[in-house]
Amino acid sequence: MSGDSTIAVNRRARHEYHIDGAHIAPWETGNRNNHEPKRNRKLLLHRGEIDEIVGRARQKGQTIVPLRLYLSRGRAKVELGIARGKQLHDKRRDIAERDAQREVARELADARRR
Repeated sequence: MSGDSTIAVNRRARHEYHIDGAHIAPWETGNRNNHEPKRNRKLLLHRGEIDEIVGRARQKGQTIVPLRLYLSRGRAKVELGIARGKQLHDKRRDIAERDAQREVARELADARRR
């Protein structure tokens, strides 16, 4: 992943989302032979990989979620994930854990300063 440049990261991948077509802006220094910014793109996978992803996504409560859009060797690529929706109590637990970790880090920083 050393030569990859991330274009976008889906931070709300496990929250509410609506997926529209991809818009990949043309190169600013390109010429008239630039690509179309918004067009259908092919999913370049082997048949077995596609079948596996679709089969896992058909399981109860699971869906395919785009996690990251990046460039690699001049090609735009999408990192996909198979996700299960969180319930409200799961989201609240994650927020509480994050707040607790933030408080611990704050206390450690204060202790180092003294």
